[in-house]
Amino acid sequence: MIKVNENIRFLRKKKGWTQEMFSKKIGIKRSLVGAYEEGRSDPRLNNLLKMCELFDISLDNILKKDVSSLSLKDYKKNDNQKLKVLSITVDKIGNENIELINQKASAGYLNSYSDFEFIEQLPKFQLPFLNFSGTHRAFEIKGDSMLPLTSGTIVIGKYIESLDYVKDGKNYILLTKNDGIVYKRVEVLENELKLISDNKIYEPYMVNNNDIIEIWQGIAFFSIDFPNPDNDLNFLKKHINTLYSDINDIKNKL
Repeated sequence: MIKVNENIRFLRKKKGWTQEMFSKKIGIKRSLVGAYEEGRSDPRLNNLLKMCELFDISLDNILKKDVSSLSLKDYKKNDNQKLKVLSITVDKIGNENIELINQKASAGYLNSYSDFEFIEQLPKFQLPFLNFSGTHRAFEIKGDSMLPLTSGTIVIGKYIESLDYVKDGKNYILLTKNDGIVYKRVEVLENELKLISDNKIYEPYMVNNNDIIEIWQGIAFFSIDFPNPDNDLNFLKKHINTLYSDINDIKNKL
């Protein structure tokens, strides 16, 4: 009978990593690695997926085969087997942190979203007064496409594991292959999403489902900019002017 603990120990040693080094790479305590390798505890699925990513091995192989008897090409995963692994950090008692992707870090996030060492270096915090379930991350938005939320607003997003759970009209933070991080209102279409700005000056656009790397549903926001009646009035005037312009274009086409 294949034992997962023996495969984990074999793969770790093959990489030349100590238990301490390995634990830091997957974001758990060294003692938990010891418990996994000794068979005293079974890895949680999220941790097991992180191991598969680090070892470049399929989940099926690490669970069902004696990896020590396989050649490298036999246990390596192919492109069709690759699984999305979400890197997270936890506090001293095991509660998940909320990592902050500020504007400075947003450029590197596209290339390092699954790199635990990158995620570990991000600012992080807890919101104990908010009773959230799931995994959350904070993103600093930029630009004025989602007014009245201004540039610099921090949006808290809840991780959505599947596009099947995306709902029309809700706000989402998306990590996309072409545009990096975007914050938009979403309309679900077949094989793609329509991304809509709350500031109607910006035209909606489409993004193919295959180009979406991560998606987080916006559930809260923090801003140091209090509502300004003058700004809101100016925004309303711009919106009205845009509507007038659209109406005139329609008239001219008739």
